[in-house]
Amino acid sequence: MILMNGVEFLIGDERTRNTPLPVYSDEAVTFAADVSARLMKLREIRTYPDIAALAFWSRRANIERMKIDCPETGARLGRGLCFHITPGNIPVNFAFSYLFGVLAGCANIVRLPSRDFPQMRMILDVIRETLKAHPEIEKRTAFVRYPADDDISAQFSESADARMIWGGDRTIAGIRSLPTRPRCVDICFADRYSVCIINGNAVLDAGSEELRRLGEGFYNDTYLMDQNACSSPQLILWGNDSDEARDRFWDVVYAAAEKYPLQASVSMDKYVHLCRDAVDRSEGIGKVTRRTNRLYRVELTSLAEDIDHYRGQGGYFYEYSLNNNEELCAIVTEKYQTLTYFGFEPKTLREIVIGNRLRGIDRIVPIGRAMDIGVIWDGFDLIRSLSRIVNAVY
Repeated sequence: MILMNGVEFLIGDERTRNTPLPVYSDEAVTFAADVSARLMKLREIRTYPDIAALAFWSRRANIERMKIDCPETGARLGRGLCFHITPGNIPVNFAFSYLFGVLAGCANIVRLPSRDFPQMRMILDVIRETLKAHPEIEKRTAFVRYPADDDISAQFSESADARMIWGGDRTIAGIRSLPTRPRCVDICFADRYSVCIINGNAVLDAGSEELRRLGEGFYNDTYLMDQNACSSPQLILWGNDSDEARDRFWDVVYAAAEKYPLQASVSMDKYVHLCRDAVDRSEGIGKVTRRTNRLYRVELTSLAEDIDHYRGQGGYFYEYSLNNNEELCAIVTEKYQTLTYFGFEPKTLREIVIGNRLRGIDRIVPIGRAMDIGVIWDGFDLIRSLSRIVNAVY
C-alpha cells in the first residue's frame, strides 16, 4: 500500500504502463480465468452471491465465448490507459469494470469507492495474488483510493485514453469537465431507471417450483442491492392482470424476502416514503398493500410523466395494470435501462422497443438476471469501445 500526494495505491503505483495489449489476449483471458478460480475457492462465496456472480462470469469458458463473439479480435488493440471511476453503491462493480478494461487490452487505473465493502477487500486480495503470476497485466494495473478531489482526478484524466465513469449525472458532469487527451473516449453510465413486466396468465399457469424460482429471481434483482442498482426494477407492469396472479407472485416474493436483513432505518425510510407518496402523489395512487415492513406495494391508477422519479428501497414497489403497449412506450425515455420480464417473448418485447423507436430500454432479460452484467451494457459494446481497430486494406 503506497500513499502519494493524497492517493492511496492499494495495488500498483504511479508507474502504470499504458502500452496496449491485443483484445482478448491469451494473457488477459488466463488472468481473468485465474481470478475466477481463486474467487471460487473463497469460503465466503456462499455468503456473497455478487462475488459468486463475478467468479461465474470471469471463468475461462465464458470469456472464450465472448472472444468468439468478437471476430475481429486479431485486428484490435486496447486504446491505452483506462481510468475507471466506479460507483459507491455496488460492491463488485469495480472488478467488472477493471476486467472489461483488461480484456479490451487496456492498462487500468481504478478509483475505488470510499465505502469499505467486505466484498471489495476479498476481491482485491484475490486480484493482488493473481497478478503475481501475470506480470504483463500487473504492470498495467493500479487500484487507487482518494477523497473527492478534482485535482487528483484531473491528473489521472490527463493521461487517460479512455474513461469508464460510473455514477450519478452530477458525478459524470464533473468528471467530463476535466481535460483529457484529444482522442480520449468517455463511456458514461449515468442514472438509469428499470421496470419489470409480468404476464398474469403465465403466473397462474406456473407450478409451485417455477413460482419459487420466480420469487427468488425477483429477490435477487431487487432486495439483494436494496433496489439501488440501476438495473433493479422499481415499477412492475402487469399484463393480463388479475388479483389472483398478483397474490401468487407477491406470496413467493415475500417468502424469498424472509432472508432480507431489514434494518430499522430502512423500515423507517420506507414508511416516510409512503407518507410522502400519499401527500405528493395522491391522485395517481390507488391501493397500498403492506406485508410487515419487508414488502410495500403501491398500486398506481395511472402512469405519470415523471414515473422514472418513482423509486423505492428495501422492498418498496410500484405496480400498474398495463392496458396496452402504447402505455409502456409513452413513458420510456433515455433514462430507461433494463426491462425484466416473465411470461413474454423477449423478441416480441425487443420488437416493441425497436419498432416504436424508443430512446430507452437497452436490456431485456428474464426476471432474476437484472444484475447479470456483461460486455454489452447500457447499450455499449465495452470491448469494442475500449479498443481501436487497426484497419488493413488489401
